[in-house]
Amino acid sequence: MTYFFGRKPELAELESQIRQPRASFIVVTGRRRIGKSRLIEEFAKPYRLIKFSGLAPSPVSLSSEKKISAPEQRAEFARRLANFFSLPPLKQDDWGDLFDALSMQVQISTQEKLPNQKIVILFDEISWMGMDDPTFLSKLKDLWDDGLKKNPNLMFVLCGSVSSWIEENILSSTGFLGRVHRVLHLQELSLLECQGFFKLKNHGAGAEVSALEKLQILAVTGGVPLYLESMDFSKSALQNIQSLCFTPGALLVREFDQIFSDLFSKRNLIYKNIVQALSAGPLEPKMLCEKLGQALSGQMTQYFQDLVQAGFLERDYTWAIKTGTLGRLSRYRLSDNYLRFYLKYIEPKLTQIQQKTAVLTNISQLHQWPVILGLQFENLILHNRHLIFEKLGISPEEVEVVGPYFQSRTAKQKGCQFDLLIQTKHQTLWACEIKFSKNLLNQNVADDMAEKIKALSLPRGFSMRPVLIHVSGVSENLESSGYFSRILDFSEFLGA
Repeated sequence: MTYFFGRKPELAELESQIRQPRASFIVVTGRRRIGKSRLIEEFAKPYRLIKFSGLAPSPVSLSSEKKISAPEQRAEFARRLANFFSLPPLKQDDWGDLFDALSMQVQISTQEKLPNQKIVILFDEISWMGMDDPTFLSKLKDLWDDGLKKNPNLMFVLCGSVSSWIEENILSSTGFLGRVHRVLHLQELSLLECQGFFKLKNHGAGAEVSALEKLQILAVTGGVPLYLESMDFSKSALQNIQSLCFTPGALLVREFDQIFSDLFSKRNLIYKNIVQALSAGPLEPKMLCEKLGQALSGQMTQYFQDLVQAGFLERDYTWAIKTGTLGRLSRYRLSDNYLRFYLKYIEPKLTQIQQKTAVLTNISQLHQWPVILGLQFENLILHNRHLIFEKLGISPEEVEVVGPYFQSRTAKQKGCQFDLLIQTKHQTLWACEIKFSKNLLNQNVADDMAEKIKALSLPRGFSMRPVLIHVSGVSENLESSGYFSRILDFSEFLGA
C-alpha cells in the first residue's frame, strides 16, 4: 500500500483549473521521485484518467550504440492507447496519426458514452516520449490546438523530471506560447507533511520516534515521498539506513546512478562532478569551477542551472540590505540530502556493499557524521522557511528578502555569513543560526552570533533579532542569557 501526504495547494489549484469552463493545459515539473505523476493520479481519482508514459533510457543503452528509439516510444504509446480504448493494433509510423486517434477516442467517449465526465490526460516523462523525433513537439501542439483544447471537460497534463527540457521545449517555446494555463513545480514535502509518514499506525505499536531519529532519517531522504515511503518506522534510524543504503540492490544504493543516467544521459559525469564538488558545502561559481578544473563559462553556468532546475542545487544570492536588491555575489548549494548522503557514505562503500560487508552497528561509524548532519539539517530548515515565518509571527507578505546571506571580506569590512537571514519590509532583520550538535548548545553559540552581527554592515534604522534553531537542546546558561530573541526546537517544525 502507498500513502499520499500533503500537496494541498497543488490539489486545490488543479481542482480550480478543472472546474473552469474550458480545457486546461497543465505542466508539472520537479525532481525525480518527488511525486509528480502520483499527484495527478491522486487528483484524478474522481475523474477519468488516461495515462501515457515515455520509456526510460536504460543505463545500458546510454553506453552502447543501441538506445530506445523514436519508433519504440511510438509503439509503447500505441499499445497503451489501444489497451485503454479496446482498439485493434494501431499504425505506429507517425505521432500525428497516434494523436489523432487519441483525440478521436476522447471525443467519442465524451459525446457518446460519458458526456459530463471530466477527463484527465497525463503524458508522463514527456522528454523521453518525444526523444529523437523532431516532429514530436509540433504534433503535440496540434493535438492540443486541433483536438483537446475544444473539450471543456478535459485537463491535459505534461509531467517530466528533465526540467531543462520542459523549460526549453514547452515553457519557453514560441510554439506553446499562451497555451499552458498553469505550471506546478513540486518541491520536497514540508516537515509537517513528512510527519505523516512517522505517524502511520502500521509502522509499529504506536512507538514514538524522537526528533533526533527523525532528523537522521530525513538527513538521508529529505522530503522525497518515495524515499520516506520506503522506510519502516517500526525499526530504528540505524536499521533503516542499513537496509536502504548499505544492502545490495537496495533502492538508495541504485538510485544515484539511475537519476544521473535517466536525466543527464551521456553528460552525467560532469553533473556528478558538480554535485560532488558541492558535497562539502556551498561555493561561489568561480570557486566551484576552479574546484572542477574548469573556466567559468556560459556552458558551465548552464550545467549549474540544469541541476537547479532538476531540483538538486540552489543558487543563493546575497543582497544589499539597505535597498533589498539582489547583488551579483552568489553561491551554489547542494540542496538535496540524498545526493550528499550517497556521495559521502554510499559510493565509497559500493564494493563492501556488494560483498555484504558494509555493516553499520552505530551511526557514529559514518565519517564526519556530525558535520554532514549539520549540513543536512540546514537544508531541511531552508526548505521549510515558511514554518520559520510562522513560528516568528512573520506573514509572507512582510518578507522583503530571505535566504542564506554572506558578506565578503574587504579592506573596509569583515566577512560574515548567516545560515538564514530574513529581511522584512519593516526594516527588521532576523538572523537565524541553524545548529546541530550532539551535545547541549552553550554560550559559545551566542558569542559566535554576536561576532557575526558585529561584522555585518547594518544600515541605520534597521533592527536585528538573532534566532537559534536547534535539535539537540540548549544549556540553561544559554537559555537564561536572553541573547536570542527566539530559540526554536526542531521538534516544533514536526508538529510534535
